[in-house]
Amino acid sequence: MIDSDLFRAVLGRFASGITVITTRDTAGTPHGMTVSAFSSLSLDPPLILVCVANDATMAPLLAATETFAVNVLSAGQEAVSRRFAGKIDDRFAGVGYHGGTLGDPILEDVLASLECRIVARHPAGDHVIVVGQVEDAAVHEGKPLLYYRGGYAVLER
Repeated sequence: MIDSDLFRAVLGRFASGITVITTRDTAGTPHGMTVSAFSSLSLDPPLILVCVANDATMAPLLAATETFAVNVLSAGQEAVSRRFAGKIDDRFAGVGYHGGTLGDPILEDVLASLECRIVARHPAGDHVIVVGQVEDAAVHEGKPLLYYRGGYAVLER
């Protein structure tokens, strides 16, 4: 079995984009969290996946909802990433957003967004893999915010 410190070190060498996934609860209150475990899954049909820790505040919300949005953060949004990663009661306070086609929050100034209908949930270790079918999407110009070796980075080109 691999040592957990080595495993984290190896995974830290993989640069990943930063997303904020968002949804609403039954009262319509917006919720969100920073997620770097995001990936495309299929082109036909258009599917993506996000991995969320079982003890994350979003885990029960994603278990109960039918939709969510993925907001791909741009280079200037490190503060947004930190806000949605922190233990803050109202992560949306002072953050611009609008309701997307499916009603979930789409953050302002993101590089891209995907609005998804949940088609599967798979338990996997201490996480759940949530598979979303993309119903709507948008792209904008800019550079991505990246996560590498435990810190934020920006693409130089």
